[in-house]
Amino acid sequence: MYLVITISISLLLGLFKIKGLAPIVSLILTGPFMLGVSLFTLSFSRGQHTDYGFLFKGFNYFGRTVGAYLWVMLFTVLWSLLLIVPGIIAGISYSQTFFIMADDTSTDFREAVKKSKRMMQGNNKWRYFYLHMRFLGWALLSLLTLGIGFLWFIPYVRISEAKFYEDIKHG
Repeated sequence: MYLVITISISLLLGLFKIKGLAPIVSLILTGPFMLGVSLFTLSFSRGQHTDYGFLFKGFNYFGRTVGAYLWVMLFTVLWSLLLIVPGIIAGISYSQTFFIMADDTSTDFREAVKKSKRMMQGNNKWRYFYLHMRFLGWALLSLLTLGIGFLWFIPYVRISEAKFYEDIKHG
């Protein structure tokens, strides 16, 4: 999901001819949008009231969300320097960070990263990986529709991730 939001922000900035600033602005905006998307999908998956204003609520916690995004990206990149597989495993370990922050917006980003690592211990990393492998066919079909299928595919994946979070947070 980080990649989707980062690419979207970069494309929008490219449309407005701000290409030199795109990586910096993307780095700053991705964290707040990740929290907003997590707030929206958690509320939706729980059957609670949602509206598109949730997507921008991450900006209310700007410092924490930018810190969380930078922290997660830093450690994922550092693990990726060893080899690709450790980077993937690290990314999976940190995957619940924004859901944890969405559940309790007062959570410090370092604590959210630690909780995410604890939640993903054991079989949960494999379950998360397997969950995403099941979406490969859908992603290919979305590509065949020239990207139109992603309008349904991406929300489906995000709600599935929210349900996965709900499943492992109590276990």
